[in-house]
Amino acid sequence: MVILGIDPGLALMGYGVIDYTAGKYRVLTYGCISTAAHSPIPQRLRSIYTGMKQLIDIYQPEDIAFEELFFAQNITTGIAVAQARGAALAAAAQYTENLYEYTPLQIKQAITGYGRAEKQQMQQMVKLLLHMDEIVKPDDAADALAAAITHSNCLHAKEMYKIK
Repeated sequence: MVILGIDPGLALMGYGVIDYTAGKYRVLTYGCISTAAHSPIPQRLRSIYTGMKQLIDIYQPEDIAFEELFFAQNITTGIAVAQARGAALAAAAQYTENLYEYTPLQIKQAITGYGRAEKQQMQQMVKLLLHMDEIVKPDDAADALAAAITHSNCLHAKEMYKIK
């Protein structure tokens, strides 16, 4: 099963595509859709939308897993990220209804076993789980791969325990 993971962002939207078959992971690609900081918001959102459509066209994921947004302090930044997430969701929703969301806490729990894991712990576990030689850079791409792994774990649990 091909799963596209997304870590929403306006400047950098992380993505990671994995193939999860017979309990094994294989990385197909990862990276970021980037937008220029001083470009008008509509252009940046169009770039994200177009980038998402290209990823979907190339990899044709069966499921798409998004990290939910978490706003700690800066509401202005939060609104911009929410708009970027909306552009990515719109592109994904045109392709499939198999869209899933996981909170940062759920993703950390699924990857490390601890919902308050540090960034370095997450990166190291993504590297280990995906049998990679190096830690994934940038962080946004590692987070997107973590969202895809989290989704595959949820699918595996449903199969194992026949949850419907």
